[in-house]
Amino acid sequence: MAKTSLVYRNLKRVKMSEKYSNARNKCKEIIMSKETSMDEKMQALFKLQEMPRNSAKVRIRNRCRITGRPRGYYRKFDLARNELRDMASFGEIPGLKKSSW
Repeated sequence: MAKTSLVYRNLKRVKMSEKYSNARNKCKEIIMSKETSMDEKMQALFKLQEMPRNSAKVRIRNRCRITGRPRGYYRKFDLARNELRDMASFGEIPGLKKSSW
């Protein structure tokens, strides 16, 4: 099990990124646009820098939904490797079975 404080910190980042996503995208469009003037780009850049760091999507860490483990994460199943193996062995994931040859 991961520390619960780290799991909750990550959940806080997810909520914050959802909250600020529209504003961040608008600022980024202004900055990347070739038609906007340099002053408008600078204002958009300053507005983007004033937003909380945790509102950036890049700061979100993929974690296992059962244990909160950040490493060995499979996106398709939303699980860490060891939980995926246990659940597959017990037949809890439909269509997935442990291979042997």
